[in-house]
Amino acid sequence: MVLESGTAQNQEHGHFDDRRMEVIMGRLLQVGVLLASVVMIAGGLLYMHAHSGETPNYRVFSSEPQRLRHFSGVLAGIETGDPAALIQLAVMLLIATPVARVVFALIAFLIEKDKLFVVISAIVLAVLLYGFLRPQ
Repeated sequence: MVLESGTAQNQEHGHFDDRRMEVIMGRLLQVGVLLASVVMIAGGLLYMHAHSGETPNYRVFSSEPQRLRHFSGVLAGIETGDPAALIQLAVMLLIATPVARVVFALIAFLIEKDKLFVVISAIVLAVLLYGFLRPQ
């Protein structure tokens, strides 16, 4: 890993150092959370508009439909204008944000040729993907 503190000379020549990596990772997390927030607000407003005349029954728990538990079902729901699908997409975007950070870290450590952190990032990514994609 490069231990220099990102001098102006390194920045001018496009050198990829720790400081630049931190800034990009921070932006990635900010954009991911903001995007998820905007999608969540839009979905929430549409949901409230679609269900404004209903009275909720808090004595009976009703979970989301089975179709919204899979990405393909969420996309199909968005195509049909289902506000609950838009809310579910926002949750998926929020979950995907730290995963994208791990992917970026893996690529950045590959560029820096830091073998130890490449291995650590790959293990973390493998554990995350296994948790998401394992059969239930």
